[in-house]
Amino acid sequence: MFTGIIEAVGTIRALERRGDDIRLTVASGKLDLSDVRLGDSIATNGVCLTVVERLAEGYVADVSAETVSLTGFDRYSVGTKVNLEKAVTPNTRLGGHLVSGHVDGMARVISVTPRGKALEFWLEAPAELARYIAHKGSITVDGVSLTVNEVDGRNFRLTIVPHTASETTLLELRPGDKVNLEVDQIARYLERLMQHQEEAQPSEGVTLAMLAKAGFMR
Repeated sequence: MFTGIIEAVGTIRALERRGDDIRLTVASGKLDLSDVRLGDSIATNGVCLTVVERLAEGYVADVSAETVSLTGFDRYSVGTKVNLEKAVTPNTRLGGHLVSGHVDGMARVISVTPRGKALEFWLEAPAELARYIAHKGSITVDGVSLTVNEVDGRNFRLTIVPHTASETTLLELRPGDKVNLEVDQIARYLERLMQHQEEAQPSEGVTLAMLAKAGFMR
């Protein structure tokens, strides 16, 4: 589990194709690896990867074919910059939101516009993920926890403050680029709950009373 608060920007130093899988070597930059052990998880551009080898200034991880198909790893190359975050501990401040590191798909950058000292991004989500994106809800873009400021169909707007831009790879994004997208887990669980209730009582449908009983309303 992660928070979406990026700790460092790393660089891909090696990318070895192993059939449909990839073995990745990442130079970890300023990320403190002193407490990282084999088997620990590091979110790499929002993807939860397991450390299979510790290096002096980086780590090696395997990316499965399933993960490659849902993320941008298929287009990454040596030199690509990636956002890094170690898994949370009981003492971690939850400054962003709960992020699983299980990327749902990719969004496309539509536009990048300066707004004062900040940057305004419009992105287009895949149709199957757009329903989980809500105004003022949380979204994870390349591992970065962000707040959705506006929604227009499949498109949504983000505002990137200078600190976030300077501490992540978001400053390098241009229109047409693809980013890893993880939707808010609460939205997924709520949808599943509603589906279950509809299956159990198809004639009744979802009601306010049902949501209140399930703890989603007071």
